[in-house]
Amino acid sequence: MKKPASHEYPIGSYFSYYIEQPDTQNVIESLTEQLGVVENLYKNLSEDQQNFRYDVGKWSPKEILGHITDTERIFGFRALCIARGEQQSLPSFDENEYMDGANFADQSLEQLLEQFSLTRKGTIALLKTFSEEVASRMGVANGNAVSARALAWMIAGHEVHHLKILKERYSIG
Repeated sequence: MKKPASHEYPIGSYFSYYIEQPDTQNVIESLTEQLGVVENLYKNLSEDQQNFRYDVGKWSPKEILGHITDTERIFGFRALCIARGEQQSLPSFDENEYMDGANFADQSLEQLLEQFSLTRKGTIALLKTFSEEVASRMGVANGNAVSARALAWMIAGHEVHHLKILKERYSIG
């Protein structure tokens, strides 16, 4: 699935930031590659690394993994809704409220990796069914006009963003 055209998402927003992150021309290939990268990255972390916070109030790598999974579920749901022709505006979400409502720190790394892996595989399977016409369908998410394709690219870009943070601030990767 090719990158979305600029009219498929709001420019100068977090939408465009995430869409610009993946250094690829095929989002399915990117998502597939990222699955292996994340699994390999996390399976080698010690318990101290899994729970490390570089500053007060910052998320641990385990919490980041849970957040990536939650966000993929939300972006994937939005893509599904728009691909199916949903005309209702899809709601925003507050990642900090979601983190407060999750118990990622209390879950095992194995549980978090399983959730990530199953979510990613489901996302890839869904996106493979999108024709060009379906991928280009427009809807409204978080108050912004966006295509199903743009949301797929946002999933990949959101992960790239957090992998960079893990490398730069946690010395992981």
